[in-house]
Amino acid sequence: QVQLVESGGGKVPFGGSLRLSCEASGFPFSNAVMYWYRQQTGKEREFVAFINTDGGRTNYADSVMGRFTISRNNAKRTVSLQMDSLKSEDTAVYQCHTGTLWGQGTQVTVSP
Repeated sequence: QVQLVESGGGKVPFGGSLRLSCEASGFPFSNAVMYWYRQQTGKEREFVAFINTDGGRTNYADSVMGRFTISRNNAKRTVSLQMDSLKSEDTAVYQCHTGTLWGQGTQVTVSP
């Protein structure tokens, strides 16, 4: 089955850390560039991070630069997003994405 399944979301205090994971199946993962996006309540979905096929090139939204790190493990068919120094504005549903494929999303809530 062709799908992306995210995990690792939850509730975390201001300044805390969380690690999201996305497991891919049904397509040649090592050939796919991967993205993380997020959607805050009442707002449009926005780009968070990008990683190329071998992990040698990454890109981040200005709002998360220096706080978030995207990585991938092609052997395990996973892409991860390490999120540090979390702020209230990071509260959102986070989705991984490639091509026309989107995961179902995982909720991240940052609160006192």
